[in-house]
Amino acid sequence: MQLEITPSGQACGAHVTGVDLKVPLDPGAIAEIRSAWLEHHVLAFPGQFLADDDLERFTLAMGGFGEDPFFAPIPGRKNIAAIRREADETTPLFAENWHADWSFQEFPPSGTCLNAVDIPPMGGDTLFASQHAAWEALSADQQARYADLIATHSARLAYAPDGSYGEKDKGRSMDIRPGEAALATQSHPLVPAHPETGRRGFYSTLGYIIGIEGMEHSDAIALLMELQQWQGDARFIYTHKWEPGMLIMWDNRSVLHKATGGYEGHRRELHRTTIAAWRGL
Repeated sequence: MQLEITPSGQACGAHVTGVDLKVPLDPGAIAEIRSAWLEHHVLAFPGQFLADDDLERFTLAMGGFGEDPFFAPIPGRKNIAAIRREADETTPLFAENWHADWSFQEFPPSGTCLNAVDIPPMGGDTLFASQHAAWEALSADQQARYADLIATHSARLAYAPDGSYGEKDKGRSMDIRPGEAALATQSHPLVPAHPETGRRGFYSTLGYIIGIEGMEHSDAIALLMELQQWQGDARFIYTHKWEPGMLIMWDNRSVLHKATGGYEGHRRELHRTTIAAWRGL
């Protein structure tokens, strides 16, 4: 195997070729892929055309399965969810706001894999924002202001019964399961050190973050709104363009991501797994 890593030339992201993910990877290949993942935060593997068995095997090799709350798995699987939108669907676009996956968990996933199943002929880019770059671009005074803040995370705005994907969300093809469990809260540092690299960066953003410990709610929301604009600034973004047969994986501890539209009248489906936490974040 001759692994080739081609950086995107943007704030993060790289394409990986020279590897066949339809066969088991040896320890050296796994270590090389994980090293590239930690360096580039988002890896795209074009031309793989993986079956669900292949996707599961790759996820296990990268660290095992994380917990996926509020999604039902696809039939016959426990750890794969379908991110699906039918051609005639008119519901609001799923995951169109910046977020880090499941940041409201005590031990959130270290990463996420998405495998192309049905890719429209245009649109549907996924955007990623490097939160290491967002942190490092701040002045020393700004860093001092945010460095020790503790954020309160919750799924309530999205997955509670009255949330965006709750009981009033009708006509969606994705099998989302809202519930009272979404009302729970969890605290994480706003700017943790990455558990594998030690590099600091913002973790998650307004939406899953609903407050700042020790701060009045109105002041916290104002701060989070200000930070959200900074975290998603164009200089920190990698725009991922999908191709048929492509797999991507991203480091949930290093980047925010969000979906985009532009494929109205076309079906889109990706199969998703989460990669288990690495000692916390």
